Parts: sequence; C-alpha cells; structure tokens
Amino acid sequence: MGVSGTDKAAVLIEALPYIQKYNGKIVVIKYGGNAMVSPGLKNAVIRDIVLLTLVGVQVVLVHGGGPEINDMLKKTGKEPSFVNGQRYTDKETMDIVQMVLCGKVNKDLVASINRAGGKSVGLCGLDGELFKAVKLKSGCELGLVGEIKTVNAGIVNDMLQKGYIPVISTIAEGIDGNETYNVNADIAASKLAVALSAEKLILLTDVRGILENPGDENSLIKEVQLSAVPALEKDGIISGGMIPKVECCVEAMRSGVRRANIQDGRVPHSILIELLSDEGVGTMFI
Repeated sequence: MGVSGTDKAAVLIEALPYIQKYNGKIVVIKYGGNAMVSPGLKNAVIRDIVLLTLVGVQVVLVHGGGPEINDMLKKTGKEPSFVNGQRYTDKETMDIVQMVLCGKVNKDLVASINRAGGKSVGLCGLDGELFKAVKLKSGCELGLVGEIKTVNAGIVNDMLQKGYIPVISTIAEGIDGNETYNVNADIAASKLAVALSAEKLILLTDVRGILENPGDENSLIKEVQLSAVPALEKDGIISGGMIPKVECCVEAMRSGVRRANIQDGRVPHSILIELLSDEGVGTMFI
C-alpha cells in the first residue's frame, strides 16, 4: 500500500523546523565507501544533496575514490600498496590518484548532480590554492601523502554564493617543494568545514557510527560529548579506523563547526534522515 497524502504531509511538517534551521547554512559532507560504489546508494546521496539545495541548504561535497584508484592501478599493472591501513603513494601512484580523483570521479559526480536537477561545479585542492600541504610525517613512510597546513575557502564560498554545489577532490599543493600530495578526505572535509564556518560536518562511512560493542551494530551510541571521547578511546570503544574520523569531528567542533556526525552511508537517504527529521542517524557529537 502506498503512503497516504496525510503521511506525506506529516513528513513535510516534521521537516519544516529543520529546513528553517539549516536554510542559508553550510553543510559539508564527506562522501566515500559503499555509498559511492553502489548505484542505488549513489543515486540516493545525489538526490538528497539536490533536495537540500532546493530548500536553501548550502551543500559542499568532499569525496574520496579509493576503489576507483585501486581499479586504475591494477589496469596499469601496479598493485595498490597500504601501510597500516593508509595508501602508500609513490610518484606513479600520485599521478593516477590525481587523474582518477580530479578527473573521472569528480566529473562523474558533477554530471550526476546536474542530471538530477542541481547545479554543480567540480574543484580540486589545487584550484584557487584551496588546500596547501606539507609531506605527512608519521611513524612510517607513506610517500606523497600530505598534511594540510592552509585552507583557502574563497573559491568554495564564491561557488556557493553563485548557487553552485561544489564537489571537491582531495589533493593538495605542496608548500615544501614542487610536489602534489594525496590527502585524507575526512581530514580535508573537517578542515574545510572549519574554514567555511559550516553549521554541520557529516562523515559518511560503512558502519552505523560509534558502536558501544564494535561487533554489534545494534549498540549504536547516538550522542557523544566531546569530553567523553578520551575515555571511549581508552576503553577501546573508539578504535582502529574510527579514531581518525572521530578526531576530525572533535577538531572541527572545537574550531567552530556547530555539529558533526559520523553516519552510515549504506542507509538510503541517510543525509535527509539526519538533517531533516526527528529520528536522526549515526553518532552526533555535542
């Protein structure tokens, strides 16, 4: 049985205060994982973004593209290489990262948004000196992986003021030489959200959020106080690949972003559920 007109009206009425809350505000969404490779989920994300724009939300989409990079590396006969879960990026790999992220993935997303009725423009970290970085210093050698030092959000603000949806790929201009660097998309989204004074940062991932029991997806922690994060890390509740995502949210909020969310990109329309409903989704930092 279809949804009745009354039920549809109730959904719109529930959304009204959230539309008013976010109207004219900037929301930065980091997009990656299964939500990018599944056609159905990708279509849902694109439609969510277009709808939000039509009701006055200024959406900035920051994307990754790991699976596409791996595919292209393999086509060239080069095996992807990872060190402690992070991509090792030599010069040849960096060329492919730049080609795939700034070319195919970015422009495919721009075209998808335009076909869905939005107005989008593709940017990378080199455009307008958006991201400047130095080589990341870590406990292991990662090659041409960068640490963002400055964000020049002017070009993004210009696009937003002209009514465009900026779609941003995460490479950066080196300021410690003539190299171009591969940078982590979660970190790039967090730093951009701060530079834009965004109302909200959303990190789409492949789990529901922070789980009290990492093996039980029904143990979702819906809200986390920033002050509680160290204890959750100490207890092992925040661990592994979730640690850098949480740190991105914490840094963003301590630097002026009002709200941050880690949520499941595998849930169709999770962006709308989080922003425009009482239900919400994922883990929200408060």
